[in-house]
Amino acid sequence: MRVFLGITGASGAPYAKGILDRLLGAGAEIGLCASSAGIEVLATELYRDATLPRDEVLARFLGDGSDSVTVYGADDWKSPYASGSAKVDAYVVCPCSMSTVGMLASGAMSNLIHRAASVALKERRTLVLVPRETPLSSIHLRGLATLNEAGAVILFAAPGFYHGAESVQDLVDFVVARCLDQLGIDTDLVRRWGEGSSDLRPEVPRRAS
Repeated sequence: MRVFLGITGASGAPYAKGILDRLLGAGAEIGLCASSAGIEVLATELYRDATLPRDEVLARFLGDGSDSVTVYGADDWKSPYASGSAKVDAYVVCPCSMSTVGMLASGAMSNLIHRAASVALKERRTLVLVPRETPLSSIHLRGLATLNEAGAVILFAAPGFYHGAESVQDLVDFVVARCLDQLGIDTDLVRRWGEGSSDLRPEVPRRAS
C-alpha cells in the first residue's frame, strides 16, 4: 500500500505519530511531507523543544522506520505525489490546519501537501483530512463542507470516551484507529462498539414507576 502523509501546523502531532507507526507496521510505503509549521508542531508536542532543527525532528519522528519512508520537501514539485499519474492508494493530512483547509477548498496550491491533496480529489482517491480546531467559524465550516462534497473524508481529531479510555494515549489511539479504518487497515487499537466486554455498553437509566 502506498500512502502520502502530510503534516501541517495544527495541534495533533501525537495523531500523526500514531498513524505513521501503524502504517509502518502494516508494511505501507509512505511519502511524508511536513510544512515548516508542521515541523514546529512535531517538535513542540512530541519533543517539547520548538527550537529543534528540522532534520533532527524528522529523524526522531521516523525512528526505525526511515527505510520505509521517503521524506519530501514542501517545495518538491518533482515528487511522484504531485502527479495523478503516480499510483497512490491513499492520502492523509494529519494534523490538518484551517489554512490548509482554506487553500484546498479554494483550489489553490502553494506546497506539495496542497498539491497531493488536490491530486487525490481530482483523481477520486481516498483523502482523509484530520482537522484540530475549535470553535469553528462559518469560513471554516464552508471550507470543510466544500472538501467533503469534493470527496474528502473529514475526520476530526475528536476522540470518543465510550471505549473505556484510561489515558491520553487511549484517546489518541481512538482517532488513529478511525483514520486507519478509512484506509482499509485493520487494527486492534480500540475495542469496537458491540464487541468485547459488555462494559462498553452504556447503562440505560430506568424510568421511575
